[in-house]
Amino acid sequence: MNYFITYTVYVLILSLLMGISTWKLFKKMGYNPLFAFIPFYNYYIILKETKHSTWWAALAYLPIVGPIMMTVFHLFLMDKFGKNTIGQKLMTVFLPFIYMAVVNYGKDTEIDEPAFLLPGEEEPAKKKDTFLGSITFAVVFATIIHVFITQPFGIPTGSMERTLLVGDFLFVNKLNYGFRPPMRPLAIPFLQGTIMDTGEKGNPKDDPKSYVEAVKLPYFRFPGWESPKRNDIVVFNYPDDSVHVAIDRKDPYVKRLVAEAGDTVEFRAGKLYINGKPEVRMGDAQVQHAYEVYTSSQLDVPALYDVYGFLPVNEQQMQNGYYYRFQGLTDENAREIGKLPQVVKIQEEIQPQGKQDISYYPDIQKSIEAQQMVPSKKINYSSTIFPHNKSWNIDWYGPIRIPKKGDVITVTPETLPEYEKLIVKHEGNTLENRNGQIFINGQPTSKYTVKYNYYMMIGDNRDASLDGRFFGYIPETHIVGKPMFTWMSVEGLFPDQSSTYQANGKKIRWDRMFKATNTGELHKTSYAWLAVLILVLFFGWDYISKLFKKKKAED
Repeated sequence: MNYFITYTVYVLILSLLMGISTWKLFKKMGYNPLFAFIPFYNYYIILKETKHSTWWAALAYLPIVGPIMMTVFHLFLMDKFGKNTIGQKLMTVFLPFIYMAVVNYGKDTEIDEPAFLLPGEEEPAKKKDTFLGSITFAVVFATIIHVFITQPFGIPTGSMERTLLVGDFLFVNKLNYGFRPPMRPLAIPFLQGTIMDTGEKGNPKDDPKSYVEAVKLPYFRFPGWESPKRNDIVVFNYPDDSVHVAIDRKDPYVKRLVAEAGDTVEFRAGKLYINGKPEVRMGDAQVQHAYEVYTSSQLDVPALYDVYGFLPVNEQQMQNGYYYRFQGLTDENAREIGKLPQVVKIQEEIQPQGKQDISYYPDIQKSIEAQQMVPSKKINYSSTIFPHNKSWNIDWYGPIRIPKKGDVITVTPETLPEYEKLIVKHEGNTLENRNGQIFINGQPTSKYTVKYNYYMMIGDNRDASLDGRFFGYIPETHIVGKPMFTWMSVEGLFPDQSSTYQANGKKIRWDRMFKATNTGELHKTSYAWLAVLILVLFFGWDYISKLFKKKKAED
């Protein structure tokens, strides 16, 4: 309800500004000046009077799309009154209600009548307007698809190898779990969080944002036709993104949902258990672990790359041979490599039980600060085992229960590391620990009722995944959607920082294109034929329509 109240307030404010700045122009077009204040109808009149498609008015107040359409409508209106120089158009775009008010209250403002044309002649700008209209429609149509239905997503890291490969590009369905409207409705289309990266030396928080932070809407989600369930591959917003406050602008991550709300998660010697039972894997889940390999002579790693594809490995020469650490091998890969003649010993890398491993390997500085408890800096626990007060590691983790909507949890100084993020960051409350007494929203209490369902997301590449073991369980508010299919896959597109060896060049993986993602099957069906059919129908219909219009004009 808060979402719709806030949305209505924004619409009313924009409609009031529109009315104040254009009511005299509506009067000069022959309409009641009050119509300038009526949402949607005011833009309907502008489109009608400027001879454009009136149904576009329905897009006027949609998030992301609305600002684009409003700008177009304002330009149409100003053109109607002869304000069509480059300077006047720029004023209309960047200072719309101010410039339109200047025109509206100007004494010499009149409708710009079209020049007299001989029979058969066309206005010089007509062809240009048609082209711009087509471009505008294409941008708006693509934006609607991107914002409301499906969004492309690239995979730059190996946390889901070999299930999803580095260089895969997915289309993510935003409707399955229920559409989540944008929380920052005024934004540049197609950009996630920032316009550009200022580089390693700059502070990411200073990078120019692709959205207006001050214009915000609360979280809301429309009903979907399914709920997130165990073994789904899910795209969600990274909860510990320190650059972006808006949930939907945080970096998107993709992992496997291994536990639903109410489940209990535990790792024993690197093996995952759900509710006390070994995990049930889908057929496409290529679960991997780190392995240590000792050999009598050097391995031909490039040749192994040709056989196994993704193969992060580090090599070290020893007195009696070589040592290799393979970051991600399936059990089958490990057995096959173990049969190589020069392999003396191969073993899965399992950390000792009770040893607190709080670091995630790429974020060394964050881990050092957390381990040393640097007093001059606020400790960043985003790269440490969650919760940070447990003697757990990635191989011996839990048991931990995933919170469920309606759960009443006990909040004490001992349980704060587990529940503080949930209460404060995810559910928007204040929390204080005053000498052991917990205050939530200013009231002393030891109980809290959970507002949302939470989920545990874990990467299939178990020892090379920044996942729920580090940032905790994910609230339903952060879920983006469900990947549908891989529309492009490029090997070697992103460098692998964890390996001494790299793929040789870049190449397209044609065999992965247009294959469904969430089927649970190892050998997935390709829908390339459907993509080709859609393209043929789209361009074929466009061609046939043009022929039909040409024939009609000749008749």
